[in-house]
Amino acid sequence: MTSWISDSLQSHRVQLALTAVASGAVVASAIFGVQQARRQTRLTDLKDSIPELSDEHDVGKINSFGGASSGSKAAATTASKQDTEDARAAALAARARDGFYDEELIQEQLARNRVFLTDEGLAKLRGSFVVVVGCGGVGSHAVAALARSGTGRLRIIDFDQVTLSSLNRHAVATLADVGAPKVACLRKRLEQVAPWTRFDARNELFAGKDAERLLAPWEGEEGKPDFVVDAIDNIESKVELLEYCHRNDIKVISSMGAGCKSDPTRVFIGDISASNEDPLSRATRRRLRLKGVKDGIACVYSQEKPGPGKAQLLPLDEEEFAKGKVGELGVLPDFRVRILPVLGTMPAVFGLCAANHVMLELAGYPHDYLPSKAREKMYDGMLALLQGFEERLARSMGIDAQGLRLPVSVDDVGYLVEEVFHGRSVVSGLGSRMALVRWRSPSAEFVDLSVPGQRHDRLKLDELVLMTKDEALKHEKEVLKANKRPEDVYSIEVVELVTRRLDEETYYAKYR
Repeated sequence: MTSWISDSLQSHRVQLALTAVASGAVVASAIFGVQQARRQTRLTDLKDSIPELSDEHDVGKINSFGGASSGSKAAATTASKQDTEDARAAALAARARDGFYDEELIQEQLARNRVFLTDEGLAKLRGSFVVVVGCGGVGSHAVAALARSGTGRLRIIDFDQVTLSSLNRHAVATLADVGAPKVACLRKRLEQVAPWTRFDARNELFAGKDAERLLAPWEGEEGKPDFVVDAIDNIESKVELLEYCHRNDIKVISSMGAGCKSDPTRVFIGDISASNEDPLSRATRRRLRLKGVKDGIACVYSQEKPGPGKAQLLPLDEEEFAKGKVGELGVLPDFRVRILPVLGTMPAVFGLCAANHVMLELAGYPHDYLPSKAREKMYDGMLALLQGFEERLARSMGIDAQGLRLPVSVDDVGYLVEEVFHGRSVVSGLGSRMALVRWRSPSAEFVDLSVPGQRHDRLKLDELVLMTKDEALKHEKEVLKANKRPEDVYSIEVVELVTRRLDEETYYAKYR
């Protein structure tokens, strides 16, 4: 056996084969070694790009914009180092977007998301296109969470700049960012976290007339955004964005007001029709209902109620009133001019909830959210009851009520019940067995008979009030048919409440 091995080793062919195997092993080892060295170099570069806590900095001097004074030598050194770091991060992000970034590093960074959402779910998220409108306290946290979780393409839209007061709630802004556009700040900081994410930063105000352009497909691609996050605090722009998304079948989640809120256990994700206890939510719902949109929009909202000792919208100083019309004091039309107290944690909660919902939806991960109130049957019954009230009233005035048509729809009933009267009787405050009825006795011409064969009721929404059925029947007898004034029947508190509610409806009617 030994002699056979010895003879074989002396064979020329065997020697060539052994030489080839050895050479292949050496080459393979060299290739693996080079790859490992490159990977280690990339990891070292990433670690080196993170500033040390001991790095020199100077924020002792603050200029009028909140940034470190340029006259300080230490500040100039820090700014130079920051510029260098920013340039390195931008270069790394550019290389990553061009594909020069190790996929294994990306997978390692997203490993926890990967095992949670599965490979298929994470792939969907990485291939998605999300638009975030509004990059303040809520929007910045939503953008940061989406970028850190692997969202492939993010278009961020905001017209505003970082201010000193932004720093209590903004996700990534620092003193060095004060005065910079919020979208530029987000892109710069988050490219250092997720350089493979593609950002499209739009430093402009969202308006309905620009919706088609701002929500257009990603450059060079086709298709609408996979999801839109509404983090706008201007009511006009907010309603325009939500209506556009609803009309064009674009998935959207809207953040309601985080101001004056402090209880994170009362923050929910549900349909906009189920949200309440928040002025921004109420105003948004009302205007959307007037545009025919009553549900089908997910939102983040708080059920926290105001109370004694809790934060409230601060009153406007007398000095501001002296400057002229309050509506002209804001930087833009309909922007608030009073200070809204904000606990820095609550916008983050709202933004993270919105981002969480987007990730689950895009990845196809199973989840539930609060259903809408689904009160259509109740509204149908209330409309039929109102029809009966109007027909009886017409007959009591000697008018043939057969075929009387009301200019009120089921959606109008829902709007009055939920948005104007908040589901409560104006008389007793009860919220069960409700009915809509005229507040004042009408003139004899409340039925239009000008068209032959047609009887049309001239009833308007601001003539109706909400009561319980028993209260409405009593009101019909004592006010409508007796031709009395409500002021002669009800207390001054009830009359003032009705006046406020109907004045609100008159105000909102202009948005129809």
